[in-house]
Amino acid sequence: MTSKSIKHLFQLLVVLLFSFATDAQTGTITGTVTLSTTDAPENISVVLKNTQIGTVTNAQGVYEIKNIKPGTYVLRVSLVGYSSKETTITVTANQTVSQDFTLTAGEQRLSEVIVESAKVNKYARKESAVVSKMPLKDIENPQVYNTISAELLKEQNITTFDDALKNAPGIDRLWESTGRGGDGAGYFSLRGFAVQPTMVNGLPGLSNGSPDPANIERIEVIKGPSGTLFGSSLISYGGLINVTTKRPYNSFGGSISYIGGTYGLNRVTADINTPIGTDNKAAVRLNAAYHNENSFQDAGFRKSVFVAPSLTYEVNDRLSFFVNTEFYNGKSTNQTMLFVDRGSELRVHNPDELGYDYKRSYTSNDLFLETPTYNLQGQMIYKISKNWTSQTAVSRSSAKSRGYYSYLYEVTSTVASMSGTPINDGIILARFTSKQDFEAIGTDIQQNFIGEYSLGSIKNKFIGGLDYYNMNTLSNSTGYGNQGFINIGVDEAYFAAVAPSLHAFYGTPMGTRADDTGVLTQDGADAGIAALANPGTDYYKTRQDIYSAYVSNVTYFLPNLSAMVSLRFDRFMSDGDVTTSDDDYNQSAWSPKFGLVYQPIKDKVAVFANYMNGFSNVAPINTGSAVLIFDPEQANQFEFGTKINLLGDKLVGSASYYHTKVSNKVLNVAPEVYTQGGEQVNKGFEASITANPFEGLNLVAGYSYNDSVLEQADINSGFAGMRPESAGPRNLANLWASYKFGNGSLKGFGLGFGGNYASENKVFNRSNAGTFTLPEYTVFNASVFYNIAAFQVNLKLDNIGNKEYYKGWSTISPQDPRTFSASVTYNF
Repeated sequence: MTSKSIKHLFQLLVVLLFSFATDAQTGTITGTVTLSTTDAPENISVVLKNTQIGTVTNAQGVYEIKNIKPGTYVLRVSLVGYSSKETTITVTANQTVSQDFTLTAGEQRLSEVIVESAKVNKYARKESAVVSKMPLKDIENPQVYNTISAELLKEQNITTFDDALKNAPGIDRLWESTGRGGDGAGYFSLRGFAVQPTMVNGLPGLSNGSPDPANIERIEVIKGPSGTLFGSSLISYGGLINVTTKRPYNSFGGSISYIGGTYGLNRVTADINTPIGTDNKAAVRLNAAYHNENSFQDAGFRKSVFVAPSLTYEVNDRLSFFVNTEFYNGKSTNQTMLFVDRGSELRVHNPDELGYDYKRSYTSNDLFLETPTYNLQGQMIYKISKNWTSQTAVSRSSAKSRGYYSYLYEVTSTVASMSGTPINDGIILARFTSKQDFEAIGTDIQQNFIGEYSLGSIKNKFIGGLDYYNMNTLSNSTGYGNQGFINIGVDEAYFAAVAPSLHAFYGTPMGTRADDTGVLTQDGADAGIAALANPGTDYYKTRQDIYSAYVSNVTYFLPNLSAMVSLRFDRFMSDGDVTTSDDDYNQSAWSPKFGLVYQPIKDKVAVFANYMNGFSNVAPINTGSAVLIFDPEQANQFEFGTKINLLGDKLVGSASYYHTKVSNKVLNVAPEVYTQGGEQVNKGFEASITANPFEGLNLVAGYSYNDSVLEQADINSGFAGMRPESAGPRNLANLWASYKFGNGSLKGFGLGFGGNYASENKVFNRSNAGTFTLPEYTVFNASVFYNIAAFQVNLKLDNIGNKEYYKGWSTISPQDPRTFSASVTYNF
C-alpha cells in the first residue's frame, strides 16, 4: 500500500469517527408527500438543496431524513410530471421536524413549516400501478392483493425469498428451489394452485433459483386468475407473485449491512445511491449481496453473489427512463425431498410412520448446482398530455442450470417384487442424478397507453397494450442415472441382501456401503449416468412466441361506484422441439375480466365483486414413446368481499370469498403418464389486515381457508373426488407485530413477535394408493432491535420452540429447526 493510499484511508477513518461522535447532536426531518392525482406517492425525491443529503418517499408517500446537523436548509421535493416544491426549514439538535407537501401539475409555491408527530402504518400499501397496470387505489380495485414491504423484510432479518412470503395469507411453499432446468425456482401453493415467482416490475423475470431479497422494494402477491392482464405462460390460476425493485433517487445515500447466524450464515449487503451531475436528472443505485450458509442437516450449503445496478434519467418533464439490471450466481446442493412412490399403494402415511431422521440429507457437498441468472429491464415513460402516458417496456432474462441435480424416489414396491418377499417395515428410496446443462432465455416487449378521460360527467381510467413474449430453451442435460439407495426403517439384513440385485437391475456398481453406496461424489453420479441404456445427453431446443393485445377500463358512474371491464387476446405459436414438427402447435385464447366496487364510505369502506379468467395453453409433452397434444385449460373465478382503510390509514385490510373452477385440466398421474379432462374447484375465504393502532405499534396478520377438490378426473388416476396434492394446507395464518419506543430512555429500542400456522397437508392423496399427511404446525419467531444514530442492530430468533415440521408436494421436505441471526446496518 502506497503512502498516498494510507493517507486517503486515514482521512476516511477520521471522517467516519467524527461523524460517529457528532451523530448524537443531529436532527430529523420527516413528513408525507401527497399527489393531486391518483398516482402512487412513491419514490418521490426529497433532498436538502446544495447538499448530498436526501431520500425518497415510501409507498405511502412518507419520508424521513436522519442525522442532519443543526441549521437552516432548503428542502426540495420533486417528481417527474409534477412541479417541484421548496421550503426553508430549520433543524434543531435531537428534535424532529415534520413537513408535508402536496404536488400538483403547474403549481409552485413556498410552503410553511408545520411541526407535528408522524404516525405511519408502515406495512400497508394503499395503491399499486402493477396489479391493474394503471395507478389505482387498493380500495377501488376489485381484485385482492397483499403487499410485503422492504421495511418488514428488514425488521424480520429476512435473508430468503421463501421466508418473505410467509407474511402474506393464502400462500404456502410446496417445495424449495431445486435449481434444475426449466422449473428450478421454488413452488408455492396460492389459493390451492401451484405458482412460481416469475414477475419483476410487472414484466417476465426468469429464475432457476430463489430471488435474492437485496433489491426488493416490495412483493405483491396478486390473487386469482389474472390471465387478462398478465397472460398465462408465467402465472397460475391462483394468481401471481410480482417483485418490485428498488429505484434510484436524486440524493446520495445508502446502507451497508451484515447478517450472521446459525449454521454458518454470513450475509453482506450494500445499497448505494448517488445522483449523476448537479441537475437532479439522473441517478444510479447499486444493490449487492453476498450470501453463504450451510444446512442444518449433515450435508448441504448455499452460496450466492448478487449485483443489481439501476439507473433513472429524467430527460425533461415529459420523458424519463428507468433501467434495472440484476445478475445472480447461485451455487447450492439440493434441498432434501423424499418422493413417495406414485405408482403403488403407500406403505407409510405420515412422518411418524416413516421414521425419517430429518437431520440426514442423503447427499454430499460434492453434488451441487450452479444457477447463473440475469434480468435486464428498460422502461420509457412519455407523458403525451396531462392525462395520457405512453409506457414502453423491454425485458430480457436468462436462467441457467449447471451441475448435478438429484432426487430420492421410493422404490419399495420394486424391491418387494424383485425379491418376492414383502417388506413389513420402512421404505427404500433410489437416488437418481442428472448432470444439468440447461438455459432458458425470455424476451418481452410491451407498449402501454395509460390515461384518464371523461364521457360527459363520467370519469374513466384506461389502459390499452400490446405484448410480445418469446421463450427459447436449450438443454444438453443427461438422463437420470442411479446413484445408490436409501434405507429408512427397513431391516438392515434384508436391505443388505437385496442391494446387489438392485444395483444389477439399475446397472450401477456397489459402493463400500449398502446405505448411500459410498458414491456420493460427482464421479459416482457420472458412473450412474454412464450405466444408462442411452447415456448421451437429452438434447432439445424449443421456441415459443406469444402475441397479445389487452384493454382495461375503469368507469366511475359515481364518485363511490366504479366498474372494471377488461379483455385480452393471445395468439400462441410454438415450435416445441425445433428438431421435429410433431409437437408444434398454434392456439388462440380470449380472457375477460369484470369487477364492481361500491364504497358506502368513500375511501374508507368498499364492497367489491369480480369475475376473472385464466387459461393455460398446455404444450405438447413427449413421453419418450409418444407426443401428447392437449387442448387449452380454462379457469373462471367469482369473488366478492370488502376492503377497509380507516382511522387515517391506520387500519387497512380486506376479506373475501372466492370460487374458482378449472376445466379441461391436464393431470400427471405418474412419471410420463398424463390425462386430460380433469375438473377442479377451489373455493375459500381470505382475510388480511395491517394496522398502526397507536404510535410505535405496527402489525400485519392474515388468515386463509381453502377447500379444493378434483371433481372430475380419469377413473384410473385415483384423483377423482380428492383434494389435489398441490392445494397445500386447508388453513393458514400469519402474524407479525412490532413495537418501537419513540421517547424516553428506551427510544430507538423495539420488539417484534409473530409466527405462522398451517393445518395438516395431504401431500399425496389418491383413492387407489392412499394418503400421506404432513401434520399441522405452529412456528413462532421473535426479534429485538435498536436504532442509534446511523446504526441499527437486530437480533432474531426463528422457530423458537424448535418445532420439527415438513412441507411437500408428493414429497416430504424437512424445514429449518431453531435458528438465530444478528444483523448490524450502517445507514449513510
